[in-house]
Amino acid sequence: MKGIAYLTEGDPVNHFLMIKSATRSVASTGKPFMTLILQDISGDIEAKLWDATPEDEATYVGEAVVKVEGEITSFRGKKQLRIRDIRLATERDPYQLSDLVPTAPISAAELTEKITQYIFEIKNAAMQRITRALVKKHQKAFFEYPAAMKNHHEYVSGLAYHVVSMLDLAKAIASLRPELNTDLLYAGIILHDMGKVIELSGAGATTYTLEGKLLGHISIMVNEIADMAKTLEIEGEEVILLQHMILSHHSKGEWGSPKPPLLMEAEVLHMIDNLDAKLNMMHRALEQTKPGEFTERLYAMDNRSFYKPKLQSVGDKVGAV
Repeated sequence: MKGIAYLTEGDPVNHFLMIKSATRSVASTGKPFMTLILQDISGDIEAKLWDATPEDEATYVGEAVVKVEGEITSFRGKKQLRIRDIRLATERDPYQLSDLVPTAPISAAELTEKITQYIFEIKNAAMQRITRALVKKHQKAFFEYPAAMKNHHEYVSGLAYHVVSMLDLAKAIASLRPELNTDLLYAGIILHDMGKVIELSGAGATTYTLEGKLLGHISIMVNEIADMAKTLEIEGEEVILLQHMILSHHSKGEWGSPKPPLLMEAEVLHMIDNLDAKLNMMHRALEQTKPGEFTERLYAMDNRSFYKPKLQSVGDKVGAV
């Protein structure tokens, strides 16, 4: 059976899915309804549960597994699931939890090994000690949490996978631009989104915590760096530079950045962060699109649809020779 993300408009649905989030709303008619984000290992899809009752609200909550029947429709260029029937799954139902939870394509063990290696490559003692200590402090969550609630790397271990992808990009760029300080760049990349382990609630049915809503991951991480430097009795420019990398990685005030990048490494960090997030969004959408067709509209990419060419890949061409 195809994963939910690979179904196209008109396809029937008869799947076990996990509720990623459930939100109550009221229609213009005054009738209540629920917006459910349903997921399996392939991705997620939005569905409306009309005329939702208080019992429905109590039943269909985050991380609940449900059996859904319906069909795939489209609304404003985005796929939706039209529900005909929905019920909670039971212990007797033939589903595996591992089929319902999207996970990074690299194991947590491999992600841990790669990030540890990059920490070893940080030669500045102050930066390495702060980075190593903060990774150790948040070890479990850092390698389990998603990088975001939606749009990019929004799956188990997505945060660490995003960081590793950025580190690999940074290493490639630094090989061409040796004037970059890789100590600062690597440490900044590893720490830039670590505040999300406090901003977000966890790897499943992710929501914003109180700290996330009132402070945000940027402010959280700036404070974490200051506190850890104090604990390790580290003072000096390195602490300020690391804090600036965090404060500026969204680049602009309207994008949530308290400061614009004022270091070359901070500008590169922002560009790599933006590049990896957008590549991840496009790749996942194109992976679920047939050659010769367009993806659904990607809200975070200026609501654009991307075309998937019919061109053969390099691997296909090699195999055909």
